[in-house]
Amino acid sequence: MRSSPLPRMSRRGRVTIGVLVGVFLLFTLLSWGVQAWTDWLWFNEVDFTQVFTGMLFTRLLLFAVIGLAMGAIVGGNLWLAYRLRPSLRPHSAEQATLERYRMLLGRRVGLWITLVAVVVGVFAGLSAQTRWSQWLLFRNGGDFGVDDPEFGVDIGFYVFQLPFWRYLLGVGFTTVVLALLGALAVHYVYGGIRLQGVGDRITNAARAHLTSLVAAFVLLKAVAYVLDRRVMLLEYNDGVNLYGAGYADVNALLPAKEILAYISVVVAIAIIVFSNAVMRNLVWPGISLALLGVSAVAIGGIYPWAVQTFEVRPSEKDKEAPYIQRSIEATRASFGLADTQPVRYAANNLTPPESLSTDTNVVQNIRLLDPQLVSETYTQRQQVRQFYDFGEKLDVDRYTVDGRTQDYVVGLREINYRQLSGQQNTWINRHTVYTHGYGLVAAPGNRVVCGGQPYFVSGFLDDANDQQEEQNAQGERCTSSADTIPTEQPRVYYGERMEPGDYAIVGQTDPERNAEFDRPVGDSGDGAGPGEFYTYTGSGGVDIGSFPRRLLYAVKEQESNFLLSDRVNENSKLLYVRNPRDRVEKVAPFLTVDGDPYPAVVDGRIKWIIDGYTTSVSYPYAERVNLQQETADELTGRGTFQLARENVNYIRNSVKATVDAYDGTVTLYQFDENDPVLKAWNKAFGGELVRPKAEIPAELSEHFRYPADLFKVQRNLLTRFHVTDPGDFYSAQDFWQVPSVPDNPDSGQRQPPYYLYTQFPGQEEPRFQLTSAVTPNGRQNLAALISGSYVGGEPRLEVLDLPDQTRISGPVQVHQQMTNNADIRQQLNLLSSNQAQVQYGNLLSLPFANGMLYIEPVYVKTNQENAPPLLQRVLMSYGDGGSYVVLANSVSEGIEALVEQGKRAGNQAPPPPPAEGGENPPETPATPPAPMTGDLAAAANEVQAAITELRAAQTSGDFGRYGEALKRLDEAMAAFQRAQQAAGGASGTPAPTGSPAPESPSPSPGG
Repeated sequence: MRSSPLPRMSRRGRVTIGVLVGVFLLFTLLSWGVQAWTDWLWFNEVDFTQVFTGMLFTRLLLFAVIGLAMGAIVGGNLWLAYRLRPSLRPHSAEQATLERYRMLLGRRVGLWITLVAVVVGVFAGLSAQTRWSQWLLFRNGGDFGVDDPEFGVDIGFYVFQLPFWRYLLGVGFTTVVLALLGALAVHYVYGGIRLQGVGDRITNAARAHLTSLVAAFVLLKAVAYVLDRRVMLLEYNDGVNLYGAGYADVNALLPAKEILAYISVVVAIAIIVFSNAVMRNLVWPGISLALLGVSAVAIGGIYPWAVQTFEVRPSEKDKEAPYIQRSIEATRASFGLADTQPVRYAANNLTPPESLSTDTNVVQNIRLLDPQLVSETYTQRQQVRQFYDFGEKLDVDRYTVDGRTQDYVVGLREINYRQLSGQQNTWINRHTVYTHGYGLVAAPGNRVVCGGQPYFVSGFLDDANDQQEEQNAQGERCTSSADTIPTEQPRVYYGERMEPGDYAIVGQTDPERNAEFDRPVGDSGDGAGPGEFYTYTGSGGVDIGSFPRRLLYAVKEQESNFLLSDRVNENSKLLYVRNPRDRVEKVAPFLTVDGDPYPAVVDGRIKWIIDGYTTSVSYPYAERVNLQQETADELTGRGTFQLARENVNYIRNSVKATVDAYDGTVTLYQFDENDPVLKAWNKAFGGELVRPKAEIPAELSEHFRYPADLFKVQRNLLTRFHVTDPGDFYSAQDFWQVPSVPDNPDSGQRQPPYYLYTQFPGQEEPRFQLTSAVTPNGRQNLAALISGSYVGGEPRLEVLDLPDQTRISGPVQVHQQMTNNADIRQQLNLLSSNQAQVQYGNLLSLPFANGMLYIEPVYVKTNQENAPPLLQRVLMSYGDGGSYVVLANSVSEGIEALVEQGKRAGNQAPPPPPAEGGENPPETPATPPAPMTGDLAAAANEVQAAITELRAAQTSGDFGRYGEALKRLDEAMAAFQRAQQAAGGASGTPAPTGSPAPESPSPSPGG
């Protein structure tokens, strides 16, 4: 009796394994089913079910078609190999060993083949369903109306067709290889291929089968060579550090690919003919394959290398010039830079002009509030309760109030569930009580009050907006007496502070029983009193009143309280996916979403505005960039979301999306009407997924701003691709770079761009624009200013290009020159101590009167717990960054000081000519100043007393006392200067020890 080739498993073991497999499949299917059902309910809530069904059906289709095709081909070849097995096999030790495996397969060989085919098909289908986006673009893509410069093929082929063709080719290669390996194994097990024994080592049937599969592989290789000719236009050209086919590629590799495609077809035919019709052996087919390999190395490798080395490299600049031109033009077209032409800005005025003091378009609109720094002040002054949060960075938008348009720093008072205390952080409190935030808090960007605080004008917690007591000791108003940016619905259920698990259950059966904490209110309107409660009345949310719905979400969230808690009733709704970016990404998964959503009041409601990009990585000759790398700067992860590591060489801001902060309504508006990629996606999902641009409400469009991440990508590309001459581009002599953070250049982080409502040279009126300075590559002087704005609803990117040898300093140089000025350094030292630190806001670069005006707000933050940074001074410079510098309290006073410095410089006599030898004669020692008496001495004593009080305030950590001490010092300095002028000794009387120089007064905090 023959022994079994493998030990048999007991019946109990088989049952156990079957049960475990069944339980695994049950829970897997249950998890998939729950996820699919809840997704359907969510998409139905936001009225985007066409996205859910379109993606689901597409994935199922690809899973079924690719899985069945691949499984059928692999399984069919296994079955064919089994059917072609020889009926007689010579006896040998090898065959005796294989007999055990043949017995194991036995009569169940069909079952084993089916099992292998199913496994292959499942994995192939799972891989295929992830290609749903490529398939939808393949089916729905159209033309770009632009042909590639080499083959004259429309760009649409590369963006829509080529990626899916390449995927299908990969599937074909994988299928043939698996079929070949499987057939080879079956032929070996059943004796079609033998390594031992007499006679032929392979049967005719096995040889015909296997050589046919090899021939199919070679034919697929021929197709690959044809597609490679198109793919060459997307590959990297090492010689010139650009993308796209270069001289050697076009003149050597391109024809080589065509020749290799023909050779592959010939080799495939030769393999079949010589293996089965003529020689009937594998010698000549093997020789054919070897020749194909040699041809691929010689024609496709050595020849292009020789052309590159001996023909191109010695005169690379001239040979590659046409192909560099192609890359420049393609990159500028694919990234929306084609219409951007640098405009010369002379920047030859180094003296502050008198027109600075009368300007109404630039100076009056200078934004002092830094959205990153003042977020702490918003939190401290407007948070009221610890669970409210404004985030690490606020946003900048513009509003028209009382007929005047200016920029405002805005933030939403959101719920932050990470800040709930122990008793507050129960399930009921977290999900049914603390459900929403309250109010959009805004402050003008160019105004500070009450010791350096923002002047809040909206988002008050009191209905009456009675802010009469929001004043300091001097009677100065700290907030507006009325809400100047009113909202009809100030509650915030959807916001940036929401994470995936932060769902809310709203709705009550008893109209008199409000369960949701709405806002803290008090007699003074400061939120110090008890809270009011509220019940959600919006249309958003998924109904979970029925038992099946409650059970469904209990399983999804793994939370039994959905079934047990009386807070969940027949009127309950579940709000989830509450982050605006997450909602837009879910309803439009084909979009790349900007990392900086921002809120705006539109038609009395708070709307989140999110920019959506359509992208591609298949635009011929265009530069390829990584979005995560190109958009990273100092603010990434600190109030802005980091983008994924996505490589792109085409991008358009095609969609403006809005999310209602109260009910979560998502609306997609078409913004770029000429983008073929968006048209393809809209067609793929029924044609009504995105609303036409004409339907954008006028009030909403007034709050559109140039998107930050797109601007960063375009700015970084312009540092190279502003050069349009191929020869100059190859030399790389006029390339730019983005400067580092001015106050911390050693960090290596890029200076973020900044939003301003201002007017640049060549612009007819002030615009809300995103601006960035760039410097020459490897140097720190200013090279250009790049700005992005909307004109007539269309994006416009502009470049002010400074002369090559400009004396205008760049941001890093200007900051160093201003803070290293002796007088200013002395004043900055007074502001900082062991108990306080100086922080610098946005360094703004503003072109004005053929010169450059730099503005940098100075904040002071004490070491006292929770003390916010307050704006105390403004650093200002004009010209080359070091000649005219002031540290003032306000922009108006700083402008006056700069203009006065310019006047004094214009009245100064030129320096005496140098003496023989090139040196000036030694100066006569100055006469020691006379001692101070009378009013001058009293004023000096008052300055010294003020300095002593300032230092004491710093040590105490009392920020209110510190602000009063600063104001006292400013008043004392002003009195001292008046006493100097009255004594007629302004130039000869020294300033009191430890005080700022009198010619650079430091006024009190204000507007």
